[in-house]
Amino acid sequence: MSSEWVKIALGILAALAVVYLVVQRSGDVAGSEARQLVSAGARLVDVRSPGEFASGHLEGAINVPVQELGQRMGELEPKSAPIVIYCLSGTRSAQASRMLKSAGFAQVHNLGAMSRW
Repeated sequence: MSSEWVKIALGILAALAVVYLVVQRSGDVAGSEARQLVSAGARLVDVRSPGEFASGHLEGAINVPVQELGQRMGELEPKSAPIVIYCLSGTRSAQASRMLKSAGFAQVHNLGAMSRW
């Protein structure tokens, strides 16, 4: 009986992990809306590594790697201006979104995976 409960618990944890990853990857803004925001003046920020950025990025994006975001937030001010962030899979952009919102940035839009553009 206890091994069945362990299997059920593991199954539930696995399902929750999949849902979490899917939500992160999808971001909180659709590609069409992100393009509209950028066209209207939102800053487009790629939070991948410099090497990833150099190998290809969305036109008009600036590179602020998530590992450097804490030290470079001043480059993204004013905090009231809209920002669209993205990365490769959505994991780093979700982290960057949380960091920016915690620092008081009011209009943070997480595209998630770059492929959603």
